[in-house]
Amino acid sequence: MSSAAVNPVSGAVILSASHISMRFGPVEVLADISVELRAGEVHALLGENGAGKSTLAKILGGVYKPVSGKLALLGNEITLSGPRDAAAKGIALIHQEPLTFPDLSVAENIFIGRQPTKAGRIDWAKMRQDAEKYLSALGVTLDVSAPVRGLSVADRQMIELASALSLNAKVLILDETTASLTPGEVKKLSAVLDRLKAEGKAIAFIGHRMEEIFSICDRISVLRDGLKVGETLRTETNVDAILRWMVGRDVHHLVERGEPNLGDVALDVSGLTRKPRFADISLSVKAGEIVGLAGLVGAGRTDVLRAIFGLDTVDSGLVTVVGTKLVHHDPARAMEAGVALVPEDRQQHGVLMPQSIWENGSLAIMPRLAKLGLVDDKTARKKSAEGTQRLAVKMRDDEQTIRELSGGNQQKVVIGKWLLTNPKVLLLDEPTRGIDVGAKAEVHRVIVELAQSGLAVLMVSSDLPEVLALSDRVLVMRGGQIVSTFDRKDATAEGIIAAASGATLAEVTA
Repeated sequence: MSSAAVNPVSGAVILSASHISMRFGPVEVLADISVELRAGEVHALLGENGAGKSTLAKILGGVYKPVSGKLALLGNEITLSGPRDAAAKGIALIHQEPLTFPDLSVAENIFIGRQPTKAGRIDWAKMRQDAEKYLSALGVTLDVSAPVRGLSVADRQMIELASALSLNAKVLILDETTASLTPGEVKKLSAVLDRLKAEGKAIAFIGHRMEEIFSICDRISVLRDGLKVGETLRTETNVDAILRWMVGRDVHHLVERGEPNLGDVALDVSGLTRKPRFADISLSVKAGEIVGLAGLVGAGRTDVLRAIFGLDTVDSGLVTVVGTKLVHHDPARAMEAGVALVPEDRQQHGVLMPQSIWENGSLAIMPRLAKLGLVDDKTARKKSAEGTQRLAVKMRDDEQTIRELSGGNQQKVVIGKWLLTNPKVLLLDEPTRGIDVGAKAEVHRVIVELAQSGLAVLMVSSDLPEVLALSDRVLVMRGGQIVSTFDRKDATAEGIIAAASGATLAEVTA
């Protein structure tokens, strides 16, 4: 299968991207990407998390401006100054989490910022009438006068699609729009996309589930590590071939996990349920063990970690940490029992960006350092230094603000601050997201060393080579449940993707 062998299909090229490259600081996230979106065609953009799909979608939708490359609409080169400019040119970006205003009505959301007027006032009757017209074109029935609050994700996405139609959008870019949808809602969306295709719309579809890709999409492009590695028509390929493109990266730079020295069970989770996010989660992690929790966006992995740490309440279930039972607990109780959580969004939930390295590095133990409500700065700096030295954080001095550090060094500060709590269980959520290859190898080294020192590590990661290199066992989640378990010797990238996406596959060989 070769991208050069792609056959032309009917339908003019509506939007094209040629030789697009994008960088965030020193990290190149897209390199020389070219794609064409055609009338009457759904074009899938596939790849692992971090491959560059959403970045490309945001460039096509005017959110980001590429550092190089060109966009053309109906053959004419264009420059997008932002999402509003893209929408004015007929390009609509539909996000995974719909951008609606919950306290406004369905009609107001469809026409937000451009309500029809009559005699200088909003023409409410016409706005409701037009809203019903555009929803009807999608085969959707909603009360256009009712507030959006309380509507499902699927309904809110239909509102965004109706808004795009009201702008006469020629191009629709759907970024992970099915991640939070039920199978019935996906079927409904598929019927809507068929209707839009018949009207000549050009549609880009970013997703993970193979059954959806092969039922909804006509053409498939695969990105890996910011590069486009292949393009083909859906009718000329199969799941096995697409998976080979997706997981074909070289993983030799990763730390190889040696034979673990396992102790007793440190973390035991039994029947943990938080509907509708996940149900009946049971797992265990031994001292010295690294257990990977794999799955697609929306599978519920992060929700499970948050529940174990006590950030989110659960409907039922029990968490036991080295014999201490935690029921309806909070983070303070979890920390007291010996649990630490390194969150997925480092900059939002892991560090205080304007603050110094030593303040961030001692944050998790600040309460125990305080006397009469005042923190002993000298002791805090000394404690912070223990973490930064142990993890070899590269910095000028500890007075530097943490925002001045690279992503990898920020992550080491986050891990270091939790180590000061002397945890028995370390929960890692996407530990290397947004950091470069060299820093990633450093963080991997830290994780392996922590496990060797006796910590039980439960790690959520969407980076399959990372999961395979570090994990002693891999648990795969799909639809809020653990659907498969792989021992280290049996785990393969192809098998994990197949389990996570629900595909039925023979083993994919290189």
